[in-house]
Amino acid sequence: MTTSDRRLFPASFSVAPMVDWTDRHCRYFHRLLSKRAILYTEMLAAPAVLRGDRARLLDFNTEEHPVVVQLGGSDPGEMAETAAICAEWGYDAININVGCPSDRVQKGRFGAVLMKEPQTVAACAEAMGRAVGAGGRDVPITVKCRIGVDEVDSEEYLAHFIETVAASGVKTFVIHARKALLRGLSPRENRTVPPLDHERVHRMKARFPQLEIIINGGLASIGDCKAQLEHVDGVMVGRAAYQTPWLLAQVDEGLFGQPSPVKSRVEAVERFIPYVERRLAEGVPLNAMTKHILGLFHGVPGARAFRRVLSEEAPKNPTDIGILHKALDHVRTVKADSVAAE
Repeated sequence: MTTSDRRLFPASFSVAPMVDWTDRHCRYFHRLLSKRAILYTEMLAAPAVLRGDRARLLDFNTEEHPVVVQLGGSDPGEMAETAAICAEWGYDAININVGCPSDRVQKGRFGAVLMKEPQTVAACAEAMGRAVGAGGRDVPITVKCRIGVDEVDSEEYLAHFIETVAASGVKTFVIHARKALLRGLSPRENRTVPPLDHERVHRMKARFPQLEIIINGGLASIGDCKAQLEHVDGVMVGRAAYQTPWLLAQVDEGLFGQPSPVKSRVEAVERFIPYVERRLAEGVPLNAMTKHILGLFHGVPGARAFRRVLSEEAPKNPTDIGILHKALDHVRTVKADSVAAE
């Protein structure tokens, strides 16, 4: 077997990789809310890792574990070299992006367009597994894909894609339950316009019981996740986890029967402040960190004032931690603020 034989994380909950969103500051904050969530980096193009500032692209906080790096590329040699670097960097798994529909990604010949080239994906995965194994690391190579792309969207084709890639040693597939339309829809529209087909993903799990199948797309609550876990091994939540991050504080107890690491939204921000102060001392702008908590108080009295202070004043005062304290003052008096209250 060319890639790690172990499953990623049984009965898992993941936060989807999202460009411009799931950076290291976001992931640190998300980890404060959930010990069980699997966190992903933004998608990184393999050539950028090989020729760019690796520390800037790959560094992460130890507290983020378990954390998965997502790579984009189609050249087996480049992907193998990049995977070896990421394994040495300490990531818990390495994911191949076969789902992003953006024009820029298509021009680089990776993302959703690769659903039309299962042999290429398999070649990349096999080369990556060999490179990681040669370094003595037990790091799984996984794939995130769609249920189809353009006119290549039959259920049989999806099964063929999975079977072909699994033959290279991949054990874990994260499947976005929408097809991708590479012509005529923007990346944003591709997240909502193509209809969801969760049942097709369920049938893939039934068809490939030996594989770990994680479902993504349209999940916005713990209830949604529980329902899906009746059929698949794991769930991945994207926009809902980012835009309303308090959802993550319900994951440990709601899905795994374990206590939440934070009791309230205010506590979550207070625990985030020391991290923000350390990064400010390193020159990281305040708004680069506070942008990730704008939706934390969604639906709570004072939320609008909290967001306004951070969105308007943090960019103008990028070194002033007092802005965060000022924003927090608008929601400190909220009483129904516990995990249980949700």
